[in-house]
Amino acid sequence: MSSRACDVLVVGAGIVGLTAAWRALDAGARVVVLDPAPGDGATHAAAGMLAPVMEAGFGEEGQARLGTAALALWPAYAAAVEHAAGLPPGAVGLDTTSGTLALAYDADDVVALRRLLALHRQWGLGSAELPPAAAREREPGTGPRVAGAAWVPGDHSADPRALHAALAGVVAARGTVVRRAAAALTWADGAVTGAVDAAGTTYAAGTVVLAAGHASGTLYAGAPTRPVPGTTLRLLADADRAPRVVVRGAVQGRPVYAVPRPVRPDGTREVVVGATSHERADDHLTRAGDVFALLRDVRVLLPGLDEAVLLEATTRSRPGSPDNAPLLGRAAPGLHLATGHHRNGILLAPLTAAALDHALGAAPSAWADEEAAGAAVAAAARYADPLRFGPAGGTPAVRTPVSSTIEGGTA
Repeated sequence: MSSRACDVLVVGAGIVGLTAAWRALDAGARVVVLDPAPGDGATHAAAGMLAPVMEAGFGEEGQARLGTAALALWPAYAAAVEHAAGLPPGAVGLDTTSGTLALAYDADDVVALRRLLALHRQWGLGSAELPPAAAREREPGTGPRVAGAAWVPGDHSADPRALHAALAGVVAARGTVVRRAAAALTWADGAVTGAVDAAGTTYAAGTVVLAAGHASGTLYAGAPTRPVPGTTLRLLADADRAPRVVVRGAVQGRPVYAVPRPVRPDGTREVVVGATSHERADDHLTRAGDVFALLRDVRVLLPGLDEAVLLEATTRSRPGSPDNAPLLGRAAPGLHLATGHHRNGILLAPLTAAALDHALGAAPSAWADEEAAGAAVAAAARYADPLRFGPAGGTPAVRTPVSSTIEGGTA
């Protein structure tokens, strides 16, 4: 048994965890990050869509408002990460110019798309229906059997793997990353005082940031996270056969998307296709049926991808919460949550950074949005209850969320 001391202990080294570590380092803290495989969770599978409009679902206006606020912070956040890592502008793959094309395969899919567009209008989100011919002008690879389309100019994309690599470089240069899992949090007098790792080493910390994705709930019952496994595919296509913009669609009610990366020097480009979504136990095993379903549906919308090379099939678990909104903010003395981001961990990264600046005492960042960060922090009160979920706490009950308002929405 050994022990180490630090100011801030971050449990989890995905994009959310490394963002937390970076903000703590900028606040002048001594930082240790615990993760047995940094970046190998949801970050590794993520396509990187920054899509608060097309991710907006019925009954989720609050999440849409949080996503819109987060997207507005993304350019400054990306620039700050690149500067901190000593990388040139554009290194994290942020694309805020291309927009997103939504496609509907058959008449029923068109009806569903129009219902979604009506919801966008009701909430003041930008989208507009297009005839299929106009869709083909924006994306010449659109399939001949597509029945309907819409243009969403404000939904964008970034490259999660490039972002993670940049953050990892910053944290490794100034902090300590330990490749071990956290086995348990440590408590004293009702406060979190650190954690014990899988090898028995104790880390004493003034503040613990719990950013362990879907596993967060196993360490603190007041963070009721669950795994939501999904599969993405990475294809390599000739640039003239790959989509030029992000394409999201529905094929007989099944959602599918294709996110292109920049054209490579050899005239090819990677295209990330996704994503399945299941409610089952976490594993990294890819089901044959999931690969078949994604390829079947994406080739209907973008037939040119038939000629692409299948580079990779990746299955990882998103961290879901009971209402699929993030758990972000102070949960107990000494404990801050940064988890439960579900489908939108990449989108919400700068909002998480702004909220953690507030929580960890860092100087306000260039991208800080006090209203959005404050609402996100307040949202942590939905489930976290240190008296109920301390070291002796049991399984959390699903509780009625505490509402926090942003531009008329609730989160």
